[in-house]
Amino acid sequence: MARKGDKKYFDIHAPVFYPAAVIILATILVSFFYSESLVESFGYFQEKTSEYAGWFFILSMNIFVVAALWFAFSKFGKIRLGGPKARPQFSTFSWFSMLFSAGLGIGLMFYGVAEPMFHFDNPPLPVDTVAERAENAMLFTFLHYGFHGWAPYVIIGLALAFFTFNKGYPLTISSLFRPLIGNKVDGFWGHLIDVLAVIATLFGLATTLGIGVQQIGSGLEFLFGIENTTKTHITLIICITLAATTSVVFGLDKGVRFLSVVNMRLALLFLIFILFIGPTSFIMDGLVQNVGNYLNSLIKVGTWAETYQNNNWQHSWTVFYWAWWISWSPFVGMFIARVSKGRTVKEFILGVLLVPSLLVFVWMSVFGGAAIFVESQGLAPIAQSVSEDLSTALFVLLGEFPLSSITSFIGIVLVTIFFVTSSDSGSLVIDSITSGGKLDAPVGQRIFWALLEGGVAASLLFAGGLKALQSAVISAGLPFAIIILLIIYSLAKEFTKTTHRMWLKAKEKERNAYLEQLKTIINSEDDED
Repeated sequence: MARKGDKKYFDIHAPVFYPAAVIILATILVSFFYSESLVESFGYFQEKTSEYAGWFFILSMNIFVVAALWFAFSKFGKIRLGGPKARPQFSTFSWFSMLFSAGLGIGLMFYGVAEPMFHFDNPPLPVDTVAERAENAMLFTFLHYGFHGWAPYVIIGLALAFFTFNKGYPLTISSLFRPLIGNKVDGFWGHLIDVLAVIATLFGLATTLGIGVQQIGSGLEFLFGIENTTKTHITLIICITLAATTSVVFGLDKGVRFLSVVNMRLALLFLIFILFIGPTSFIMDGLVQNVGNYLNSLIKVGTWAETYQNNNWQHSWTVFYWAWWISWSPFVGMFIARVSKGRTVKEFILGVLLVPSLLVFVWMSVFGGAAIFVESQGLAPIAQSVSEDLSTALFVLLGEFPLSSITSFIGIVLVTIFFVTSSDSGSLVIDSITSGGKLDAPVGQRIFWALLEGGVAASLLFAGGLKALQSAVISAGLPFAIIILLIIYSLAKEFTKTTHRMWLKAKEKERNAYLEQLKTIINSEDDED
């Protein structure tokens, strides 16, 4: 909150705000004036990162999953975020809605049809039959959107909620390192960690927003014949960023929560409509089989590193996804932390890791399953459309069902609101980091970062489209993967101290109860005498 006149519009933490703002603004300027050089630099870094550090991304994501489950089912699971007397601020449905909208939205809309169809047409593993192609397509789609993807959010969100609400530290990524480096978090190393968090968040958001406007552009072309060009994309970014800025001004409860709940309900209606108007039995059979195949193959595909194939498929898909999820983790993790006070550690982890994953499995099975059915039955060339332009996949599928104009319009609305909720959620988070951990930064600061997010997305789209966005997110994801691994150790260290104190208090309570009981017995014997 602004406290004095000079902090009415901005309340910045200078060592983080200025370096992060300068780097982001420089990226925007370079992308517009030296776009080819920027794309070449990002592309080179992506290629080398995927080639030499792909194994590191895969190993890290598996460590995140194991650590999350360990925190949930160990003695740490009983710790309540905010203290023993804390209670949740939001209803369970509102909580899940905000998790879903902030953590995934646009990705589901863009890749819900496109990814299963791409893998169906270009199998990542050798297959012999159409059934095996379909099974593998859904398996790798589930891998990319299942437990592994949500695990970085769990680690960051849990750590931030615990350190902020239980320990009283500022809501910044650097606060999580206080158990490891002490007061150095208030100096250079802490500032560096927070700057990296801001940059990772901005590039992660830019990738998502860029993907979103490409799909909105495809929908507008499908419905109204508006040409789907980079100019259209940038115009859309400007319009939707202004809408997101308005939502940011209203804040967490009136803006983000309201839009998240509306979008969640609309998405569920959209999902149910496609389920019942499409090949329902095929989809439901596929859902059961897809989940079973995923759980049965989780360790195998979760650790698959393409060692003996080396066809670079994984560089464009799995490594990109892992970097994307990791780069989003400071933003989504911090947002989840802000709305999760009062939950136990176990409730938090199961809520963030399992429930959104299950919703994703249903969504992908409905849209991906319907697309595979239409393609395999020869009803429409969806695979060809995907190979030409991933962003058209959803609308090509909807065109095969009744009321396609209405459903396509709803699809555009959903992507747009997901765009807005992602942007304003990200702005609230970056505000917190760049203001030194304050929960409510001034409105002017929120507007600044909301506009800058749109600027990054527009500039990267202008520079090189989806490839530039992918390269940027992988560049940001690598250093932050290391940060999350260190956070796991820091969190475990503090959890151990907290549970030990809880144990001591419980023992002291037992001892006092025993002494009271003994005192009562002695007093009763004295009365008898």
